[in-house]
Amino acid sequence: MDISSKTATVPAHRGSPLEVLRIFLKLGLTCFGGPIAHIGYFRDEFVVRRKWIDEHAYADLVGLCQFLPGPASSQVGFSIGLMRAGYPGALAAWAGFTLPSAVVLVLFAYGAGALNGPIGGGLLHGLKLTAVAIVAQAVWGMARNLCPDRERASIAVVAALIILFSTASIAQIGAIVLGGIAGLWLCRSQAPAPSGHVEIPVSRTVGLITLGMFFLLLVGLPALRGLTGSTGVALFDAFYRSGALVFGGGHVVLPLLREAFVAPGWLSDDAFLAGYGAAQAVPGPLFTFAAYLGTVVAPEPHGLTGAALGLAGIFLPGILILLGVLPFWDSFRKRDGAQAMMRGVNAAVVGVLGAALYDPVWTTTVHSPRDFGIALVGFVLLVAWRAPPLLVVAFSAAAGVATALI
Repeated sequence: MDISSKTATVPAHRGSPLEVLRIFLKLGLTCFGGPIAHIGYFRDEFVVRRKWIDEHAYADLVGLCQFLPGPASSQVGFSIGLMRAGYPGALAAWAGFTLPSAVVLVLFAYGAGALNGPIGGGLLHGLKLTAVAIVAQAVWGMARNLCPDRERASIAVVAALIILFSTASIAQIGAIVLGGIAGLWLCRSQAPAPSGHVEIPVSRTVGLITLGMFFLLLVGLPALRGLTGSTGVALFDAFYRSGALVFGGGHVVLPLLREAFVAPGWLSDDAFLAGYGAAQAVPGPLFTFAAYLGTVVAPEPHGLTGAALGLAGIFLPGILILLGVLPFWDSFRKRDGAQAMMRGVNAAVVGVLGAALYDPVWTTTVHSPRDFGIALVGFVLLVAWRAPPLLVVAFSAAAGVATALI
């Protein structure tokens, strides 16, 4: 993979789990806008500000996580925590990023309610406009670094067109695969393969074990469900299967969850859609929708136990397959063919992000010149003034409330 040749080593275990938890907890409280926006937040925090990982390594990691099943942004965060502070750091990254929204959705499930009226609606809309600025900044920065020539710029454009003109959820995977194939053909004359080493604190033995666990649970849970008739096993299987079979994460998991929970009559369509709306209004990964479902689902266990079961079930497959692949990442990236392929993949990732900037980020958020103006100011604050994302969140929220009241 195209890790920066200027960096000799990207070592692991340079920080503490507490440090990782503190930073990811802040992100878990402020990262609005879905997985694509999260990738932008992470890039600003860990590539630009803290320099825990360089641009090319980050793009490789994003490409890898987009390619694997599971919640892509959570997998990226888990990997960064893993490289920074080992397994405790990975767990701290996941907990800090996931638990804030999970707690809010559990409270919502118990009747906390959602924001209503023009002030509440304006606040939520302003937070969504933050995502427009964050994603635009990510596309701008990554395009400058990862698409500096006509070959890679063309790959990015083709990838964007594939996403924009296709309605299939597999289009994202297809765009990344085609980007890799195009890279093998067009990008072999680029810079030489890096000599640096990216230390991943996961052994190949652990990787093979976790891959085995991923497939064993995928096949074994339905069998165990049939043998025991346990509703707890049935719920965990429904969450695990939804997390294991979704590519691209985010909104793609919702049809799978609806089929798994509404179709058998475990909860109503109205309850499902109410939780879906609340999940879009909170920061953090959309997969925390599972905490809401686990709380309100009819079969036992539900409540707090069901919420914990839902979070464990939906996130576990993505983490297992990520741990299974990461030990082989560093040796794979040093091969010439792999380097060329990953240059194409990185360019395709930029195209995928660019397409997502338009749909769903832009099309579902920017509805008027005022919306465009708020998003534009946020973008300039981030790019030209290098303002912290939290300031942009505060500005967009206040502007959203102000426009709602005018």
